[in-house]
Amino acid sequence: MFTGLSAFPLTPVAGNGGVDERAFAALVRRLAAAGVDSIGALGSTGSYAYLTREERARVARLAVEHADGVPVIVGIGALRTRHVLQAAEDAQNAGASGVLLAPVSYQPLTDEDVFGLFEEVTAALSVPLVVYDNPRTTHFAFTDELYARLARLPRVAALKIPPLPADPGSARARVEHLRRLLPDTVAVGISGDAAAVRGLNAGCDAWYSVLAGTFPEPALALVRAAQAGQHRWAEEESRRLQPLWDLFARHGGLRVVAAAAAHLGLTAHRNLPLPLRGLDAEERSHLATVIERLRLHT
Repeated sequence: MFTGLSAFPLTPVAGNGGVDERAFAALVRRLAAAGVDSIGALGSTGSYAYLTREERARVARLAVEHADGVPVIVGIGALRTRHVLQAAEDAQNAGASGVLLAPVSYQPLTDEDVFGLFEEVTAALSVPLVVYDNPRTTHFAFTDELYARLARLPRVAALKIPPLPADPGSARARVEHLRRLLPDTVAVGISGDAAAVRGLNAGCDAWYSVLAGTFPEPALALVRAAQAGQHRWAEEESRRLQPLWDLFARHGGLRVVAAAAAHLGLTAHRNLPLPLRGLDAEERSHLATVIERLRLHT
């Protein structure tokens, strides 16, 4: 479950502001049919922070119901520990195979705050947990010491780390350092789609992918090539996708894949929770051109 490609779909919002359950279920079925290794429901791409507890519980159930046996990892991040515990309970009741936790906060967090959060949550879990290090969103940066402490907690099964250094030798050295730091039972996965191949080629176990939630086929091709040792092909394919990575860097991955899903007819035109407005008409037109040029429309 913590190897290969983990695809993170949108949680589309309907015109009334609630979850577009039909569109979400179809996205999940599409990922399962493509053959992804796991599905990450209610990640950052899934807009978990904008949904109510009831909506999140419903989305978790829909993900498991429509995943056709593909393991589902459910995001459980929230501002307060009590709400994280509620989300964890709901995810487990829905049949999730694992959970994903980022330390979300309004006030700056200390290492002890974060360790205490994970300590309380893992004590209540019966499924594996992925530690999500996403400093761009959470404004909290994990230290290696904290990684090591968290990895010794029960149920911690994987890390989802930020992009690695650009130099291939430095990237591999970083992964090897983490391997020495962590128990053999804890997998290391990469996020940051533009740098995903760098992480896979450096020895990461998995790619937690924004792209794959809407375009699973090219993401799967990259992962399978890296797994087969075809590192140069994977690098070349990632370079081919550079126009898309440029859009991710300019607008954020969520806004880009939301507009892409609407362009493909997978969701309604407006599919993000307010106040997120998404791309404007000119930006959507440019994205459509990129999709056609990269042959991502099929």
